[in-house]
Amino acid sequence: MKINFLGAAQNVTGSKHLIQTQGFNLLLDCGFYQGKRDESNKLNSTLPFEAKDINAVILSHAHLDHCGTLPILVKNGYKGKIYCTGATAEIAKYILLDSAGIQQQDCEYINSHLEEEQEPIVPIYTAEDVNKVVEHFQPIEYFRESNQWTELNENIRFKFYDAGHILGSAITFIEIKEPDGIKTLTFTGDMGRENSPILRSPEYVAENTQTLITECTYGDSLHQPLSNATSDFRNVINTVIKTKGKIIIPAFSLGRTQDIIYTLHKLLDNKAIPSLPIYVDSPLAENITEIFPKYIKDYDSDFWKDFGKRGDSPFFLKNLTYVRSTEQSKALNNKPGPMMIISASGMCEGGRVLHHLKNNIENPQNVILMAGFQAENTLGRKIQDGISPIKIYNKFYNVRAQVKTLKEFSAHADQGDLMSYISQLKNLERIFLVHTELRQSTVFKELLQKTYPSLPIEIPTMGQSFEM
Repeated sequence: MKINFLGAAQNVTGSKHLIQTQGFNLLLDCGFYQGKRDESNKLNSTLPFEAKDINAVILSHAHLDHCGTLPILVKNGYKGKIYCTGATAEIAKYILLDSAGIQQQDCEYINSHLEEEQEPIVPIYTAEDVNKVVEHFQPIEYFRESNQWTELNENIRFKFYDAGHILGSAITFIEIKEPDGIKTLTFTGDMGRENSPILRSPEYVAENTQTLITECTYGDSLHQPLSNATSDFRNVINTVIKTKGKIIIPAFSLGRTQDIIYTLHKLLDNKAIPSLPIYVDSPLAENITEIFPKYIKDYDSDFWKDFGKRGDSPFFLKNLTYVRSTEQSKALNNKPGPMMIISASGMCEGGRVLHHLKNNIENPQNVILMAGFQAENTLGRKIQDGISPIKIYNKFYNVRAQVKTLKEFSAHADQGDLMSYISQLKNLERIFLVHTELRQSTVFKELLQKTYPSLPIEIPTMGQSFEM
């Protein structure tokens, strides 16, 4: 068995891991790279393998950095199935269509402002390409529901455990029969936190795991309790209400947006904040939120305590408006504060949030609230790091708004969560650290080596391969 790390290697985007065994090529994730525009376009337009050579794809979850280049895979000739949970299949369709739409809109906007000598740009893929991907989805239930393995061929089978990261996210356990014996591998995808809002905590793999491929986005740090973030969130809201400013929250339409709304609903129910207009400016977020009630069996006990018992939805409240049309979105620029605008994308790499940032980032009454991890070289990271001016759609803007970060809203496991999970795995022989920047993975590797001194621990580089 050979493992090839072709994305999310010493960075947190573009997840792609290729397992090769006895002539069978299994791809774990096929994600979009997010970062510098020219570099991203190059990495997302081409694949580091021949699509026709891939026999099967397992998709851990529907975030763009894990599913975003599936249209390129299919466009280049992939004929097989894409295995994922039912929720992931439904959500990924919307995520990919939104990505195609954003690419089209961004191309039109940039091309309309080009200098005479500049070449126009084109989308990496279109909605038509996305619709062809949907035909390949093969929904698979969590093992706790089906009690059945999924066989890829006579030598390879797998099962899904709940990753607790976002709706539908899965930890994949793979069993491979080779001439010299059975090989086992666990791929965490992105793993959630213990006791996070809405969803269950990550499920532990029951079988012996020889090889672990794990994310460690926050391998160097511990999250504060979510209650701390809720308190900070409340203080930001109350301050902005007094100054009549605007709170702009770049948030992923999947996961982060629902968590924020859930928290706002609880704050309002507890009268911890006054009512203020809240706008979710993302048609994608509304589409995804409508999927959540179909998978209520995947919610945790806190949901039932906070909302389920009284038959209330956590995602709808009187002062919350979902914004669909472009005209409604533009109209928010002329509305006076106080208000809150939650808009995608979460790392400020595209979408409507860019327009809200350029219209609000120079006003010191406003707050830009980062509610999760910002990858290196993204606009979100530049704002978070205090860089000013910043460039949006080829124009520069001075950052005069307050910038605050509440990383406790992150849906990623922290160092403690990761260590706790790994401690429960049986008979580990090797660990690969992915979906992380080098600084975080180096710190986490050092901690792991102190705990497991005889265990080989690797931080693979882009394109690196390992024989198992």
